[in-house]
Amino acid sequence: MHCDFFRTGVLVALSASAGWIGWSGHALLLPVAGAFPVLWCLARTRLQAALISAAYFLAASRGLPRGVANFYGQDIWPGLLLWFVASSAYVAVHVLLWTNREGWQKSLRYIAACLVMAVPPFGILGWAHPITVAGILFPGWGWWGLAVMAAGLGVMTTRYRPAAAMAMIGFWLWSAAQWTPPNLPASWTGVDLKMGASLGREGGLNRQKELIDVALAQPTGTTVVLPESALGFWTPTAARFWQKALTGTDITVIAGAALIDGRGYDNVLVTISAERTEILYRERMPVPGSMWQPWRAWIGGDGESGARAHFFANPVVEVASAKVAPLICYEQLLVWPVLQSAFHRPDVIISVGNGWWIAGTSIIDIQRASSEAWTRLFDLPLVISFNL
Repeated sequence: MHCDFFRTGVLVALSASAGWIGWSGHALLLPVAGAFPVLWCLARTRLQAALISAAYFLAASRGLPRGVANFYGQDIWPGLLLWFVASSAYVAVHVLLWTNREGWQKSLRYIAACLVMAVPPFGILGWAHPITVAGILFPGWGWWGLAVMAAGLGVMTTRYRPAAAMAMIGFWLWSAAQWTPPNLPASWTGVDLKMGASLGREGGLNRQKELIDVALAQPTGTTVVLPESALGFWTPTAARFWQKALTGTDITVIAGAALIDGRGYDNVLVTISAERTEILYRERMPVPGSMWQPWRAWIGGDGESGARAHFFANPVVEVASAKVAPLICYEQLLVWPVLQSAFHRPDVIISVGNGWWIAGTSIIDIQRASSEAWTRLFDLPLVISFNL
């Protein structure tokens, strides 16, 4: 009995370490997360599988409690509650699909768990997905790299796991030896801001002028990307103000904003130039709880549902002659938005966020590392813009 407790404790500790180190925000450490399927398959009971899964997910998403406390200006307890609720989907899927049968049965069940956590509805909470490691181990391999990674994760749950682990370590070392950050596309630039919680909440002309000055400081002909929510509430007046300011320049601005109506709002990216303004992209998956709140309409409230989720809409958008795959904040932590966009063969990926509320946590670094991994997998340029 004591040996069993000790074994469980070791597996849980190793799982927590895999989640903590793999999702520390350093792209080249992501492969450590690939240890999770080995630990999951070594569980002897569903309870052990639950503890191992919970340890991995809770360690990987450790920044959530503090981020929620910052966002709502409250103590840590609501954040802790949301942290455990968010982990419940990951744990439930991996417990239900766990089996004590050895061989390919366990492998197929783990691959099924990966698939379930990659797409809605469970994919809505599908953080820390080990398949993201594909971009580090197989840069430039595209869909073949994704397939090899999925197969490798499956083999890690069988008795052939030592061979699979050695192969993955070899690819990891090979990739690390020649690792370079993703390229920035020519004539594009992503601007990081440090405006804290005021960004998106101060919508007056002075704030708009500050942002216009940031855009006009870039070389002519540049496409300037500003963070999520940078423009606040998007109105015809704001559109005319920006267009007038850009008159006589050859600068295009892509920036985050909120588009409000009587039923809620869309978290969007708008594109602005001297010639026109338009809604470029509507976020597919806003942050559940703080932004996306569909239950408000379901329970007969005021009919509003917070930010709307456009789950499979606009995977790519066009900016001039380029096909762009936008990822706003929370979408960078998930699997299906980037894979849906990659299916449409974009020319560039844009990752934007308004991360003042998660400053000081690992989440922003994880978002950046995840974006880097996906762009490396599909060999695409990456433009990043965050506000802190």
